[in-house]
Amino acid sequence: METEKIKYPLKNKLIVLVLVAMVPILYVAIYLILALVNYSRAYDQIVNSMLLANAYNINFKEEMDESLYKLVVSNNITFGTIEEDGTLKDPYKLIDELRTESNNLLAMTTDRESRVWLQSLLRNVDTLRDRVGDIRANQEAEGQYEKNIDMLYNDIYILTELIQDDIQYYIYYQTKSIEQLKIQLNKEVERVIIICILLGGCIVAAVILITSAILNSITKPIQELCGITSRIAEGNFSDRVRVQTEDELEVLSDSVNDMSENLEVMVHQIKEDERKMRYAELRLLQEQINPHFLYNTLDTIVWLIEGDDPDKAVDVVVALSEFFRLVLSKGKETISIREEKEHIRGYLEIQQVRYQDILEYEIAISPELYSYSILKLTLQPLVENSLYHGIKYKRAKGKIWVTGVLQRGASPEEDTILLCVQDNGIGLDADEVRRLQEEIAKPCKETEKGFGLANVNERIRMNYGMEYGMTIESQKGAGTKVSIVIPAVKLSEPSAGKLLWESGQAGSAEDIEGECV
Repeated sequence: METEKIKYPLKNKLIVLVLVAMVPILYVAIYLILALVNYSRAYDQIVNSMLLANAYNINFKEEMDESLYKLVVSNNITFGTIEEDGTLKDPYKLIDELRTESNNLLAMTTDRESRVWLQSLLRNVDTLRDRVGDIRANQEAEGQYEKNIDMLYNDIYILTELIQDDIQYYIYYQTKSIEQLKIQLNKEVERVIIICILLGGCIVAAVILITSAILNSITKPIQELCGITSRIAEGNFSDRVRVQTEDELEVLSDSVNDMSENLEVMVHQIKEDERKMRYAELRLLQEQINPHFLYNTLDTIVWLIEGDDPDKAVDVVVALSEFFRLVLSKGKETISIREEKEHIRGYLEIQQVRYQDILEYEIAISPELYSYSILKLTLQPLVENSLYHGIKYKRAKGKIWVTGVLQRGASPEEDTILLCVQDNGIGLDADEVRRLQEEIAKPCKETEKGFGLANVNERIRMNYGMEYGMTIESQKGAGTKVSIVIPAVKLSEPSAGKLLWESGQAGSAEDIEGECV
């Protein structure tokens, strides 16, 4: 089935083409987005930590100092009632909130220096809680006012100052972390740019190569299909396209090859049918020549009998019998040159009885040609043409020469036979020769004059090839010479020229050189 040949459908190839172009670009985009998200998160974390630390830096010392001061100097405010005031805060809550937030910051902070100051801050917070506990114990014991004031100034204020310093140093190193992050981000951006350039170059090169391969696998077969269809349109059905892409184009190319093969068979069959039809037409036209000659010969026989010359009439009857025996030739199209010679001799003997006052002839065909083959009725129309259009209108005795020689080629396969029919009749001028040559070059059914000559010429070319055929030489008042060239093929051998015609080859008519005597 045709679908079994489709291993890589064009749809899949186009999908691969799109993916090859888009996936690398999508990968780079995702990488850049993730990098930006990571740096954004790191930046937000640092900024949030700084904002939180800065808030404690501003408020913690002030709130802690004020709350403890009021607890120490006021007899109405205690640790249990301090939040009732509304303006003061419980020192323990302040310390616990700061410890909690500091631990959260410590968990989030990655910078070593910042972590050192956070750890110092936590230690100071623990110490501060102990000192606040001492103040609370002194307050509950009563009479410890001076001692609490001393602890307030010498311990609490110093510890809150140290805690504030820890927070400020933390903020300072976090600020430096932002600067480091900025530097790192700039380096990362540069690295990403370099990577993108290199990766982009590799991606572009890969995309170009893969795209070219995929497009070539599509466009090249299409170009080959366009070429083969153009050649098919020009009549060249022997070419085949070879596409092995295992997709719809391979199926299409196989269909085109099948179509071309079928067309070649059909065209060959049509040509063969046309050739056979032309043979039939030519034989029919050829047979139309014979009755005309038969009528004239029978008139001659009657005339001889009436003229009391029965012996001559018998000779004519015998010659006529031999003539038609050779014409029939048991239905064969090809006979030996010996038989063709006897055929025209019988024809001339009969015609000499009718035109004994004006006709002489001489047949000088080399005996070495006798075993070679020739198309039946090749020379007779030429002899008849010389008689009726050359000598008859001369109104004086004329002569017809029939000659034949073997022309040697570079190899036996290139040997040819030159046959000439020459007369000393009225001849033709140059324009008449040119027009007659043009007429006999046409198909026989399109010929307006020179019907017999055209019939012979077409039969020769149809059987032997376009390089063989007939030429005419003539001079007004001096006579005409008609020469034909055929391949030298023994009667038992197949006709090389005919094989060439059947294979569709053809050539141009040669200029005949040589002299007929």
